[in-house]
Amino acid sequence: MTPAVDPLLLGRGLAAFRIFVGLILLSNGLAKLFSFRNVEVGPYRSFLIDRDGARRILDFEVNQRGGGTDVPLLPTLVNDVLLPRWDVFQWLVTALEVGVGAALVLGIASRGAAALALGQQLLLQLVYLSSGRWMWEQPHEWVPLVILALVPAGRVWGLDRRFAAARSGRWPF
Repeated sequence: MTPAVDPLLLGRGLAAFRIFVGLILLSNGLAKLFSFRNVEVGPYRSFLIDRDGARRILDFEVNQRGGGTDVPLLPTLVNDVLLPRWDVFQWLVTALEVGVGAALVLGIASRGAAALALGQQLLLQLVYLSSGRWMWEQPHEWVPLVILALVPAGRVWGLDRRFAAARSGRWPF
């Protein structure tokens, strides 16, 4: 029986998807690592989120937007744990984004990398949950990571394929 979709084409599509998501995480991680925000290429002008920007967003969304969040325990986590220790957490966020982004681009441990990034994005989903923002503000960030955590997308155009071959297909990523 012929498959409804060519598995190689599907694998390539998932690989392109994985690489794109990885580039988003990697570029934001590099902006944090090298402390830059603005991106200008010819007439194109945009920005990425640096460490100070991440702190401001977290503080604003939890404490200021619309009087603060209504999500139970979130203000305690943010105000008593994350923000007072931002000198440490800013580097954990940076390392997570650079590491996970690079892993997704290279297709190495891609399912595990997506699962790690998913944790960060679900925390941000909680931050935005009661903010009155656009309904899809965060799902467009975490839904792709759910897909990439479930599907071994690093086996096409990725290093996961080599590790799987070396372990007779028993590579969990």
